[in-house]
Amino acid sequence: MKKLLLPVLATLFVHAACAADFVSLFDGRSLAGWTSADGKPVGAGWVIDNGALHLNGMPGGNLLSDKEYTNFELEWEWKVDPGGNNGVKYWVTKVGGKEWLGIEYQMIDDSRHPDGLKGGSRVTASIYDIKEPAKDKPLNPPGQWNLSKVVVKDGRIEHWLNGRLVCEADTTGSEWKERIAASKFKKKEGFAPGHGKIMITDHHDKVWYKSIRIREL
Repeated sequence: MKKLLLPVLATLFVHAACAADFVSLFDGRSLAGWTSADGKPVGAGWVIDNGALHLNGMPGGNLLSDKEYTNFELEWEWKVDPGGNNGVKYWVTKVGGKEWLGIEYQMIDDSRHPDGLKGGSRVTASIYDIKEPAKDKPLNPPGQWNLSKVVVKDGRIEHWLNGRLVCEADTTGSEWKERIAASKFKKKEGFAPGHGKIMITDHHDKVWYKSIRIREL
């Protein structure tokens, strides 16, 4: 009996340890762990709605995590209104001492928002303005919850959507440099330096977040 129990207990311990690696970035009650990117109090647009973080259409401002991250796995659930647009950025730093910039996981109504209608690297789950996601990505429509994930490890980044890997890139390779040179970030020296804060953006549209969690790799 002891011989049988040991492997089972070991397996349970491993699973528990893995689950414990994740840290919640949103407690469902407050904005603890987040500050406004402009250094001012968080705008009235960010409210708690039935345990979800909700931007209600009023000015809220971009939110920055208190902590910086290098290698990590970040997960969150989200939904937007029809025609809505939002995004989560990572490796966010103050470029040129002026503006907070980072790589963006795009979240948008692909079929209604003007930016989403451009397709390519402007649609949901893209590496915004840098690389497009898979065309057959499993995206739920506006008003329904989606599960997104970003995995960053040793310069490689992955964008997941509803359980599927839909976009990836190697930020240490020549292709990445070429894509940056062809993007809106081409003149932003120091963009995406390999570490930085997490940002929840305010793109002036209604959006909901819940179950935001991260683990360092």
